[in-house]
Amino acid sequence: MSADPSEPGVIRPGHVVLDQNGDVAQLHGIGILNWNGRFYAWGENKAAGSAFTGISCYSSGDLATWRYEGESLTRGEGELAPDRVVERPKVLHRAADGAFVMLLHIDSSDYADARLGVAIADTPVRPYRYLGSERPLGNLSRDIGVFVADDASGYLLSEDRDHGLQIYRLSDDYLSVESLVTSLLKPGATHGYESPTMVKHEGLYYLFGSDLTGWSLNDNVYATAPDLAGPWSPWRLLAPEGSHTFESQVSVVLPVETSHGRRFVYCGDRWQRDELFSSPAVWLPLRIGSGRARLEWVDEWTLADL
Repeated sequence: MSADPSEPGVIRPGHVVLDQNGDVAQLHGIGILNWNGRFYAWGENKAAGSAFTGISCYSSGDLATWRYEGESLTRGEGELAPDRVVERPKVLHRAADGAFVMLLHIDSSDYADARLGVAIADTPVRPYRYLGSERPLGNLSRDIGVFVADDASGYLLSEDRDHGLQIYRLSDDYLSVESLVTSLLKPGATHGYESPTMVKHEGLYYLFGSDLTGWSLNDNVYATAPDLAGPWSPWRLLAPEGSHTFESQVSVVLPVETSHGRRFVYCGDRWQRDELFSSPAVWLPLRIGSGRARLEWVDEWTLADL
């Protein structure tokens, strides 16, 4: 995904994302928000590997040419210290007052803390003021996703090793967890899926996740339901079996409004354990409709192809 001005708008799955300076964009574990006609994206800055360096912010008009906006959240003390784990930044725009709320996976280096962190800002870029963390309703919380319903109610998707993939309703201000909606497990297992993300299309919810296989790749899955509380369909493969979701892990499914209606983009990470800083991205058109989601490989594409 190059910032080369000679080829504007071209997205190349499996390549690193570059910013306007030709530097590797730190958009790992990405969160994206379409605000005021521009895409704002936040990611884990992996300059120090898995240890916390910062949460970087970029913006784009076409998902291909990215402008570095600065660091939205930087190292500090306590839960933001350099020896901490701060991952999966997801940002919600609070329409009532215009504030931006960032939810995060906050953890110790051994992943024993498993907490949900919260930060808030007046602009999408910075500075975000860190407010602290909690275990949602006392439960473990690692990989997270977020979802905003048509009525502006917010939801947290959270991987809890003890109880499965949890869907929580957030408080009206998005700053805390209010209630548990439902828990979903992997068939035949006592755990759920991680790296969750969700969209709604034509009255149906589509929930996506990745199996708990550590650094090893797996075939990501999805399930559907007419209501967040269920009943949820059986889990299905998102991409061709054995492709390991084109060697990536889902992070976000992004709705995009086009002249043809609402379309969707799969945003995944191709994690390179020993080179996290330069891990490439796998962003592809995702076909959703009639209860099915299908991801197919293309070497390059643009938003006009959706």
